[in-house]
Amino acid sequence: MSTALRSLTPRGRLSFDAPLGPRAWFRTGGNAEALFVPKDAQDLAETLAALPPGTPVTVLGACSNVIIRDGGIDGLVVRLAGGFADIVIEPDGLIAGAAALDMIVAEQAANAGLAGLEFLAGIPGSIGGAVVMNAGAYGSDMNAVLDWAEVLLPDQTIARLSNEALAFTYRHAVLPEGAIVLRARLNARPGDASAIRAHIAEIKAAREASQPVRARTGGSTFRNPEGHKAWQLIDEAGCRGLMQGGAQVSEKHCNFLLNLGEATSSDLEALGDEVRRRVQEHSGIALHWEIKRLGKLP
Repeated sequence: MSTALRSLTPRGRLSFDAPLGPRAWFRTGGNAEALFVPKDAQDLAETLAALPPGTPVTVLGACSNVIIRDGGIDGLVVRLAGGFADIVIEPDGLIAGAAALDMIVAEQAANAGLAGLEFLAGIPGSIGGAVVMNAGAYGSDMNAVLDWAEVLLPDQTIARLSNEALAFTYRHAVLPEGAIVLRARLNARPGDASAIRAHIAEIKAAREASQPVRARTGGSTFRNPEGHKAWQLIDEAGCRGLMQGGAQVSEKHCNFLLNLGEATSSDLEALGDEVRRRVQEHSGIALHWEIKRLGKLP
């Protein structure tokens, strides 16, 4: 354990050799060398400033779209919670903290009679991750609704980046190296609250019908290649139901990997790589991971 990490004195919570597997939707993975839950943005900035140069920093959100490798994560792992999940409603949109869950943002917008954010109800994750990945579903994405995002820069200053500055592309945003998303403003339009809630209910029902939402999974595993659907390529390559240890390609939606109960992160990653190999061999198309793989191999 790094002596420098042990000497940190933040106002938030700091724990060492902290299990991360229980926080991940897959329920797999090793420990964090140090896990930090900052009290506020100032606490986060001051603690990062106290780190020795070169200390790895990893930010975790809802852990819905990650494989945390079995060897754990070195350095400081930051988990935003508390006030970072605040949502402020405005007449034509809202400001959501990076830790606010996408589903909660969609529901609070509906309660306020704000339309245009219903798609977030179909995305398992938090707003910070949604910004970083330009998350999208059901006909919309962050690029369509984001006005600006505030980020903490490595020099401990806070910058407000416009939609244009983030240069959104498919499942990607351009952020300064080492920047941490703190909050974002999403635009919306006034609408009928009951109609908005009905739209959210439709999205939830569609997701429930087509995806293994009640399983230990991590969302869409691979990006859709240009002009193709990843699930179809996987199915055509004969990978539906394919298993590796305790991990399986979902039979309900083949772009989802499942932990059947005893899987390790290594099982999940090896299964994903085998799917990529078979799809490349069958169709000549390379699949690219959408799920983030973090940490060390065992």
